[in-house]
Amino acid sequence: MSTRGPAFVRFTPVQRLEHLALLVSFTVLALTGLPQRYASSAVGEWLILLLGGIEAVRIVHRVAAVALMAATIVHLVDVGYLVLVEKTRLSMLPRVHDLRQAWQAVRYNLGRARARPRTGRYTFEEKVEYWSLIWGTVLMIVTGFMLWNPIATSRLLPGQFIPAAQVVHGGEALLAVLAIVVWHGYGVHLRHFNRSIFTGTMTEREMRQEHPLELEEIQAGRVPSPPEPAVRRRRLRIFVPVAAATLLALFIGLYVFVTFEQTAIPTVPRQVPAGRAAQTTEGAARP
Repeated sequence: MSTRGPAFVRFTPVQRLEHLALLVSFTVLALTGLPQRYASSAVGEWLILLLGGIEAVRIVHRVAAVALMAATIVHLVDVGYLVLVEKTRLSMLPRVHDLRQAWQAVRYNLGRARARPRTGRYTFEEKVEYWSLIWGTVLMIVTGFMLWNPIATSRLLPGQFIPAAQVVHGGEALLAVLAIVVWHGYGVHLRHFNRSIFTGTMTEREMRQEHPLELEEIQAGRVPSPPEPAVRRRRLRIFVPVAAATLLALFIGLYVFVTFEQTAIPTVPRQVPAGRAAQTTEGAARP
């Protein structure tokens, strides 16, 4: 018999799959992107060779980018379902209360407050992570398109935008990796290993430690009830065709993103000076 107590649903199966897709695609993007940013360093050159060479690294990087964009599209539709069909509260939106909680957390860490702030569905740290991820993903998609399609970009914008996009793309990637390793790594894995994104649930003890205000709402019965089956079906009749059309349009856009321009895929072959090329030809012609 389990002694863990009642389980409280934290994440749906779809959200857990979204996190898994994000985890895999982000890791691959970091492993193949940072070596390209630091290709002139010994470590960068070694990693590129270890991963099969620059061509293999670039192709894998682009495949992971497509996977990340596909996961982002699925997340948008999932959020739409939760908000429009299930009428889930917009708990992830930043509020003034989050600033007060952040200030109390800083005071607690400095020994100036008796306890950490009592949080609800999402802590201010989780909100910062989520919206940083959204902003970073949008920025990486825009700059990634510019680098993936440099000729088309230079026809619309001055040529200086291409190296600028490269700087922004690499800088944001480095910032994201550091945020995951330091911020997310400490808050979710070191301070307290939060398994809910993998299991989908939290125990009562974990809820009392991490989200006491939400636990109080659940136990007091103040959490909105799921919609009646008839109401859900009526909402789905509107949502499903709209979501299907949105998915189709976004995935067509993703296909255009990938196939818009082919010149960025192959690496330009190394140019051999004319004199050396002639010497090579003469040497090959000798018996």
